[in-house]
Amino acid sequence: MRIIHIGFLITFCLLISCQTSFKETQVSLEPYTVEDGFNLEVLAAEPLLKAPVAIDFDAKGRIWVAQMPGYMNDLQGSGEEDPTGSIIILEDLDEDGIADHSKIFMDSLVMPRALAHVYGGLLYAEPPYLWFVDIEDDKPVNKVMVDSIYAVEGNPEHQPNGLELNIDNWIYNAKSNFRYRRIDGVWKKEPTTFRGQWGITHDNFGRLYYNDNSRILLGDYVLPNTVIENKYFTPNASVDKLLTNDQRVYPAFAGSVNRGYAKGVLNADSILVNATAACSPLVYRGGKFTESYDENIFVCIPEGNLIKRVLLNFTGDSTIAQQAWQKKEFITSTDEGFRPVSLKNGPDGNMYVVDMHRGMIGHHAYMSPYLRDNAKAKELDTIVNFGRILKVSHENAEVNVTPDFNSLNGSELVKLLLNDNGWVRDRAQHYLIFKKFNAVIDEVKEIALNSKKPLSQIHALYVLEGWKALSFEFLTEVIIRSDENVASHALLLLKGFATKENVEEAISIFKTVLERDTISLDLYLGSSLGSWIKIDEDHFLPFMMEILNRRENNITIVEAVISGLDAVDSDIYANAIVMDSLKHTPFVNKLARTISDKKADKMNAIFTIEKTTEDTRTSGARMFFQICASCHGAGGKGIEGLAPPLMNSEHVKNTERLALIILHGLEGPVHVNGEVYNINLAMPGLIRNETITDTDIANIISYVTNAFSDKPKRLSTNRIKELRSVKSSSGMEFTEKELQALDN
Repeated sequence: MRIIHIGFLITFCLLISCQTSFKETQVSLEPYTVEDGFNLEVLAAEPLLKAPVAIDFDAKGRIWVAQMPGYMNDLQGSGEEDPTGSIIILEDLDEDGIADHSKIFMDSLVMPRALAHVYGGLLYAEPPYLWFVDIEDDKPVNKVMVDSIYAVEGNPEHQPNGLELNIDNWIYNAKSNFRYRRIDGVWKKEPTTFRGQWGITHDNFGRLYYNDNSRILLGDYVLPNTVIENKYFTPNASVDKLLTNDQRVYPAFAGSVNRGYAKGVLNADSILVNATAACSPLVYRGGKFTESYDENIFVCIPEGNLIKRVLLNFTGDSTIAQQAWQKKEFITSTDEGFRPVSLKNGPDGNMYVVDMHRGMIGHHAYMSPYLRDNAKAKELDTIVNFGRILKVSHENAEVNVTPDFNSLNGSELVKLLLNDNGWVRDRAQHYLIFKKFNAVIDEVKEIALNSKKPLSQIHALYVLEGWKALSFEFLTEVIIRSDENVASHALLLLKGFATKENVEEAISIFKTVLERDTISLDLYLGSSLGSWIKIDEDHFLPFMMEILNRRENNITIVEAVISGLDAVDSDIYANAIVMDSLKHTPFVNKLARTISDKKADKMNAIFTIEKTTEDTRTSGARMFFQICASCHGAGGKGIEGLAPPLMNSEHVKNTERLALIILHGLEGPVHVNGEVYNINLAMPGLIRNETITDTDIANIISYVTNAFSDKPKRLSTNRIKELRSVKSSSGMEFTEKELQALDN
């Protein structure tokens, strides 16, 4: 490993005299260690930006930053709902590779969390809305609401984010079951698999990857929406899969961890053992690192102040991940302010790191007393007005000039489909579509048929799809000429041409596909057969049977086949010959469950959920600060003369007793941690407030036990409903003795 020395100090200066002057910013990278052969540089830092959470690159290669300075300003999370967020543009006016200026594109935003340059404008998320604006002279115009319920208002840790434009021309999100696309100027929204928590990325094939706080990498074995065409079928073996069981992390020092008191969270040296806040995976597709790094995944571990490297192995019907190293990470730091929260491939082929650089990275609704005390002692809550964008490059990589995509014509964009950089290929594909450069259709078709460039073929296919310029004949030619990855995409796209006129040729091409006997082709042919069986069962049902017989225990293929049968699943289930010949296979059990759910009108949840729901602790935190904090204090330490402390109180650890107190109230004196509190005022119960529901009480309990005890707990709404009828001897507030008697 190579240590980055203090010689990399970066000085920022303002070059335009009419703008407010910035202080020269010096950022030492001495506390950082990066893998041998790589360089780590600071491209921008405070005061150019503050609390960055997401970035994207525009047509000129400039970095646009979504900033959330309202997040965790203090241990209580004050100011979360204030309009302090913004989207800024970083510029390098002296062209030395370092940002020297930033300008505001939008301000007065509340918790903006994602952005994407698409369709010549900017798509951005400001909960609960998803907006799109055109851009003129670096200013927003023609603001359009894409989705009014993109995200529920509440905890930023549990709101949709990502806005990842995939190869299939759809925009995907983490923590969401919806995808978006603009067609002929009209925004489309449709269900998709629910994925992850913070951050989402795609590989060269178009599969999606994501994670959650304790699992460093999740992903789909199949292309998006391949296994959810049947609304009554819920796949469980091919999407949202844990790709590695190894969740070990290797921080460089003993940092502050939320549940550090719990057994197994820290090792003997008080260093984090497994991930607790993993986020924002990135498939590296830049083409500038060495070949061994192609399609590696990098994962942010902000609580461990590090970035992890993970290797992928593709089998055709699954993806297997493993950590690149044991007892070693790609980037580590002893700077506890280093909080990598997002990663991006750049137009130059390098990897970019969004460092929020904040002391408190976990939301106050989830903060344990252990972390609260630890953070206060270290003064982590004072690290709030920072933020950095870092660049990771390989020391032997050539420096390329980023083209201005707005100035390129159709032929120039077509040539970029052949680029080694996945970011460039993605952007060229997108620009060809939304600028409608279909005069170069022959050039695109030539690439789509060039089997020596399979990655470029896939992009070219989806350019044609975006132009609505595909045909049955052309797709069959692609299938015949191409490798299994390209042919798999062509098979999926061929479903749109399932007509009686194409039956004879489809039979011929499907025979050829089956003769190749590859798992990937069987998977995507199997997923498309339902559309053809609906037209001609006699000819196409045998193809399904052949695939299921030779892959009878391959659950990924079974799920793909059942999903594709959405229009004929009942007919297949009623076919005694088919069901008898497959009776000992997973296909029968999964199809039977699908038919049962169909009869009960029980759809896959992604088709019934309109928006994500707020986490119970977040809802409880909001109610606590509205109702309880004025007496017990925001930190749960109590206020003399008003209320005793909640922190580590025996009354908080017992959830039923806590529910009774919240519902019916408590009359003193009260003992907490061995100390007597003789408070003249009785705490009133909430039972007489008809607007407070059992769910509200449950949420308050969820938050209070998490925030003020070492063991977060919950209590069911059914039990809370029962406790409403449990009365004290006076029928009013309980006394401590009465509560203790009930415990016995």
